Amino acid sequence: MASEVWTSVLSLTGVALGGGLTALSQRATQRSADRAEERRLRAATGEARRAEQLQAIKEFIACAQAAERAAYSRPDPWGGDDGWSAPAGGTMTALWVAERHLVLLCDPDLHAAVHAYGRALNQAVWRDIGDTEVNEHLEERKAAFMTAARASLSSLSDQA
Repeated sequence: MASEVWTSVLSLTGVALGGGLTALSQRATQRSADRAEERRLRAATGEARRAEQLQAIKEFIACAQAAERAAYSRPDPWGGDDGWSAPAGGTMTALWVAERHLVLLCDPDLHAAVHAYGRALNQAVWRDIGDTEVNEHLEERKAAFMTAARASLSSLSDQA
């Protein structure tokens, strides 16, 4: 009878041990799957955020290019307006809206460069630059903006 009891106890111990190991294994597998899903979601969110920021930068660049065209096409101060100022005003409004999008979406390191470039464009469009050529006035701030935008986007890539 003692051997039957020991057989039953050993069998029950084996079942309990096997069940416990299975439960631990399943728990570890589930935790690993949860961590992998969290990493995947973080990467997807980071990539979506980078795409959104890239789109905002592209919009700002397009608006900046339109503002440059407006600055170059500005009529002489002694000539007639020929309807130039209304479209130029709309162009500058679009530029400032695009600038605010960048401030909302992008890295704070980009904010100063975006604002400086926007102010320089505003000065060029409304001829607050004296006798300085438009491209001379914009060149330094445009380069600083492009460098800051590139750095902002690459820092997002590094985080993903």
